Amino acid sequence: MSECIFCKIIDGSIPSAKIYEDEHVYAFMDIMPLTKGHTLVIPKNHKENVYDLSEEEASNLFKVVPKIASVLKEAFGPVGMNLLNNNGAPAGQSVFHFHLHFIPRYDQTDGFRATWNTKEKMFTPETIQALAKDLFEKLNN
Repeated sequence: MSECIFCKIIDGSIPSAKIYEDEHVYAFMDIMPLTKGHTLVIPKNHKENVYDLSEEEASNLFKVVPKIASVLKEAFGPVGMNLLNNNGAPAGQSVFHFHLHFIPRYDQTDGFRATWNTKEKMFTPETIQALAKDLFEKLNN
């Protein structure tokens, strides 16, 4: 994809702070980090989102996840780590090349918030079971 910023980073036409590369995966520091060590991991083949990844492409990407997370933990000593992926504009995706954010966490004031509204139960236990049954059937048929 000649207009994709991440494809341009992979081909070297845009510089990056690369931390890892193999034949399938490229990892680099985010240029607008939320916390110290904020890193992006992307497939080298242009795939817009998680729905476009083949099982093999996902496997190649996710098998380096523990390695990247471990080196970030060793280098920066975070007390936690968020892994984040946005798929589609309504979910907050702004670069339409699949990417997984590694966001090291240091404390509650480090600038990142992932929140859920847990005060109101939107789904009853029965509804959750019905949804799970439907998904189970779709995945196992």
